Amino acid sequence: MKLPKGWKKKRLADLVDPERKITYGIVQPGEFTPDGVPLVRGQDYSFGWVPLEKLFRVSAAINHPYRRSRLIGGDLVMTIVGAGTGNVALVPDYVSGANITQTTARIAVDQSLADTNYVRHQLQSQTGKREVYRYVKGGAQPGLNIGDVEEFLIPLPPLPEQRKIADILTTWDEALTQLDALIETQERRKKALMQQLLTGRRRLKGFDQSNGKTASDRFGTYPADWKRVRLGEVTTEVPTKNAQGTKLPVLSCTKHRGLVLSEEYFGKRVYAEDTSGYRVVQRGEFAYATNHIEEGSIGYQNLCDAGLVSPIYTVFKTTEAVDDSYIFRVLKSTMLIHLYQINTSASVDRRGSLRYDEFSRIHIWLPGKEEQTAIAQVFDTADQQLTLLRTQRSALDQQKRGLMQRLLTGKLRVKP
Repeated sequence: MKLPKGWKKKRLADLVDPERKITYGIVQPGEFTPDGVPLVRGQDYSFGWVPLEKLFRVSAAINHPYRRSRLIGGDLVMTIVGAGTGNVALVPDYVSGANITQTTARIAVDQSLADTNYVRHQLQSQTGKREVYRYVKGGAQPGLNIGDVEEFLIPLPPLPEQRKIADILTTWDEALTQLDALIETQERRKKALMQQLLTGRRRLKGFDQSNGKTASDRFGTYPADWKRVRLGEVTTEVPTKNAQGTKLPVLSCTKHRGLVLSEEYFGKRVYAEDTSGYRVVQRGEFAYATNHIEEGSIGYQNLCDAGLVSPIYTVFKTTEAVDDSYIFRVLKSTMLIHLYQINTSASVDRRGSLRYDEFSRIHIWLPGKEEQTAIAQVFDTADQQLTLLRTQRSALDQQKRGLMQRLLTGKLRVKP
């Protein structure tokens, strides 16, 4: 890459505090010590920093020989072993005094030579990723050694320009952080609302015909005007096989997204070439992975007119007594996942599967169909709001990436 006038490339090792060189941390942390020294692992910052109380802690005796790798707020940490190799984060002040593991590198940038946030953005950019790819060792456990990290080349404009670039990109980071917080708040509200509406603890206006009266079973209390039914009373298994080998889209079931187009989701074909033994799932039907339902892997087929799922899946449809959107939310709820786990553990199938016979015996609480539909519409609205926020976040992230590419290569210059 040709550098703009006034820019130069520097080794990362030449940009750090000479008293605090790039280093890794504790090799064998030992057992958790409640009143010990906090220990930072890659998982603690890969998706935003966890609270201090969530950090692992090591004894003072184990920490002492590794005093050199202790953190100060404003340092950088980089994952150097595993799937997250190359992940970089700025150390917050509340983590000062913590140590790091052998799979993490500490980078203490000398502020008289470079701006820490500028260096962070460079390491997170395509330029930084290329440096990781240049040195990373392959295999099942990818990784870098400290010598590799020291040799990373960082394009540097004059220090005042670095600070200006860092300020601009940090402003975008703050906007993304605010959106993340808003999304998290909306998700929490939706989860709490689901817990209330799907159990009848909260009723929508005009639907409470029980005047507050309740019934109860071993799983709890529910409104007296709701019914307690077995899933087998409101669903029917659909064991149709693709006997003719018809070419139809193959679907897979995921824990959070439900049914997805398999090749699109995995980026490759992960199913058998001969699909004659696969099950057909029509639009408006449900499917779950018989041996993974305890994780909540159940989906509603609204992707295509007809698709195929692996022979290990169970396919079923609902009766006229239920609203599909409502029952899908019930089937994905925390309470039902708990019941799947109980019934899977009690299953006679040694592989831990939950076949339709056992599934159909699970009980749920069911309001009238009009109330089901009204509840489903509340959640549809909440989902639409979340989708809009996630779309806004994705667009903002793409804009930031484009700006990063221009600012960090000097294609777009800024005045300090």
